[in-house]
Amino acid sequence: MDDTPSPSAITPSPAPAGAEDRTRLWAGVSAALFPVALVGAVVLLLSSVRVSGCVTYGVECTRGLPWWLFPVGVGAAGTAFLVALAASRPEVRRWALGAQLLAECTAILVVLSYYPDPPA
Repeated sequence: MDDTPSPSAITPSPAPAGAEDRTRLWAGVSAALFPVALVGAVVLLLSSVRVSGCVTYGVECTRGLPWWLFPVGVGAAGTAFLVALAASRPEVRRWALGAQLLAECTAILVVLSYYPDPPA
């Protein structure tokens, strides 16, 4: 009796046709829309009465989240984007996409929570 496995038992079966991994696509879309979201956040921030009064007259100026979180969020988003593109395992790509979205949201929230100091 021959106990060697058949070639179909050794090689994994291909994924179903509708189960393609679109993580790289969504990472690219998210990275492309990030600058647009930042510009939108700045426009939204400057359209508020409080921030426009702070910029124009220097009244009611406060700080939100620490500003150093912005470059950290952008750097983490860039790193996660590269990992999402370069990783070979789908689980790693999904985790990297989640980290990218979280870091991008953090950077945008820093912009939305920031009010400049009054001019000296």
